[in-house]
This record gives sequence, C-alpha cells and structure tokens, in this order.
Amino acid sequence: MRLNSIDILRALTMVFMIWVNDFWTLDNVPKWLLHAKASEDYLGFSDIIFPLFLFIVGLSIPFAIKNRLKKGDTRTSIAKHILIRSFSLLFIGVFMVNYETAFSEGMIIGKYLWCMLMAFAVFLVWTHYKRSPIPKKWHLPLQIFGVLIFLFLALIYKGGADGEHWMRPQWWGILGLIGWAYLANALIFLYARGNFAVMIAVWILFNVLSVLAQTDFSLELNGGLRYFSTVVGGTIPGLTSAGILASLIFEKYVKTSLKQVYLILTVLGIICLVYALGTRPIWGISKLRATPSWLAVCSAMGFILFAVLHYIADKKKITKWAKIIAPAGTATLTCYMLPYIIYPLRTFVGFTLPDVLNTGVIGLLGSMVFALLVVAITGWLEKKGIKLKL
Repeated sequence: MRLNSIDILRALTMVFMIWVNDFWTLDNVPKWLLHAKASEDYLGFSDIIFPLFLFIVGLSIPFAIKNRLKKGDTRTSIAKHILIRSFSLLFIGVFMVNYETAFSEGMIIGKYLWCMLMAFAVFLVWTHYKRSPIPKKWHLPLQIFGVLIFLFLALIYKGGADGEHWMRPQWWGILGLIGWAYLANALIFLYARGNFAVMIAVWILFNVLSVLAQTDFSLELNGGLRYFSTVVGGTIPGLTSAGILASLIFEKYVKTSLKQVYLILTVLGIICLVYALGTRPIWGISKLRATPSWLAVCSAMGFILFAVLHYIADKKKITKWAKIIAPAGTATLTCYMLPYIIYPLRTFVGFTLPDVLNTGVIGLLGSMVFALLVVAITGWLEKKGIKLKL
C-alpha cells in the first residue's frame, strides 16, 4: 500500500527543508523563521522541519517492511537491508557534517570543490542503476570510482579553525541522525513483528529516555558505546517511533472506520501538545537541546498533519495541487543532495543576486523559487532515470 498523503507530506517537508536551508544566503529574515539558539526557549519555523522528516521515516517503515515480507524476503535479508541503508545514511551524514567544519585553506582543493566532489560521489555510489539509462557494464566501475573519490576526500580532509583535526562524526549530520532513528526503529519493528503493543511501549520508552537525558539520571555511554548516544537520548528515535505508531493506528482501524483513525490521531496530537505544555516550564522547548517538549510538539504536528493530508489526498483524492512538488516526495534523497552541487557551482562561477533580491520578503520568495527549481531538476533527473536509492 502506498499512501498519497505520505508522499505529499514528505514532499512538502523536503521543499521547506531546502527553503529554510537557503536562509543563510539572505538578510533580514524574520526571527520566527530561523532556528532558535540553544539558549533560547522557543521554536522557530526551521526547528520543526527536520523532526517532521523523522516522523515521515517512521510512517514509511511498516509499509516498507511488510511489502518486503509479502515479496518473500526473510527477516534476515530485511535486517541486512536495514543495516546497509543505515550505514549509508551515517556515512553520507558524516561527510556532510564535516564539510561544514572543513578548513578550506588547509586542503589542496578547497572546501567548495570538496563538497561538490562529495555530492558527485554520492550520485556515483547510490544511483539506482537498474532503472538508469547507463549500461550495466558501467554500474560497478562507476560505484568503485565513487568510493575512490570518498577515499580521496577523506585523505585530504582538514577540519577545525586551523585544520588541526581529521573527520569526526560530530553530531552525525541530518542524514546521520535519520540513519540512527531508522536503524533503531526498523530493527525493533522487524523483530517485534510489528506488534502494536510493543511499538507503543517503544514510543513511550523513547519519550522516557528523552526526559532522562535532561536530568541527572541520563545514561552516560563510554568508549565505542558513545556512538549510540543519539538512540539512547530518546528524542530523535522517538520522533520516528511516533510515525510508526501513526501508521499502525491507520492499519489497525482503517478497515472499520476512517473517522476513528482520524479521531485517534487527533487525540494523540492533543495529548502530545498537553504534554509539551507541561514539560516546557521544566526543560524549555528547544531543538538544539532535544527537549521532551520539542519531541512532543513535533510528534503532535506529525499525527495531525498525517490525518489531515490523508483526508485530503487519500480519502477525497485531491492531489493535483501537490503535483508540482511530487519529485521531492518520490526522489527525496536526490532532491536533498542537489543543493550540495548547486551552491559550490554558484561560488565557482561567481553567481550572485542583487542585494534587493536577497533581503526580506523578496529574498524569502526567491529562496522558495530556488527550492522549487531544485524540485524541478529532481523531477527531470528522475524522468531520465537518475535517482538516488539507498
């Protein structure tokens, strides 16, 4: 089963992600649109985009795993697939986050060319070659070439203020965090056989861990275990487990009453909002501090948006309005990676817009045009058979 609502929610989220990621090129962006600082107790619009994507990852997990089981895949083969996808996300995420802290003057090619080669390597390694126009004899050589580019980029990398350190996981980057959330939730769902009660317990557990992470009772991991701190922190995987719960509620009650599905999702959203209001005075609400109230508010948004979009796109079949952004929902990784090629290219050719087009409302509209242009390029590539697939 493929729901239009999930594809549309994913597409909307990706368009807004590209839009807010372009704010760094603008001046006089309203504060409410920007990320809040770690010391601030509020959410900017930019702070709700990434968590919605984590929620959408969760929405897709039950459908994806059940489809593979129906095709005859074993749980072992599915687990292997989950591990490969998770490692791929972590791998790309680490490269992307290290680009942000690269010491350009210390590298032989500079950080912008480094970034463009990184994105190019991602396309070489993870293009869905089976559906591409590229002859089969070139598939493996191109992937090997991509791996060699990654190796080269790693060898020449210098990071930090003075190039004093090599590549580090840091905070794993957006894709890396998605990788951790996907890994934990997909494996639990797989081996719990999608049990409704178990997944509710997992969702509650991650919310409890999110609370503990703000207290003296937080779990401290040492040595190699510290790499799993994202999962143990609870907040990031908790957003994905909320998405899984939403899908399971849909599957459990859709055949009896859609109204019941919408009611349960709405009630869950309200409960999360009340919980957020209750925990905010204690720990504040902050994306950067991954507070329980941030988890709760964004989970509430996910539950309610899924219900609303399902009613519009799947029940009423009103989907034409979303056609322009459809590629962002079906070739999402391709869409996300393209700016990492476009921005360096703009730097190399010296392309800049007049200041009047980079300021205030006009600048915001220009950034939205840029986001839609990225989606259009993604759609064009998809039609040509070029699409990333982990």
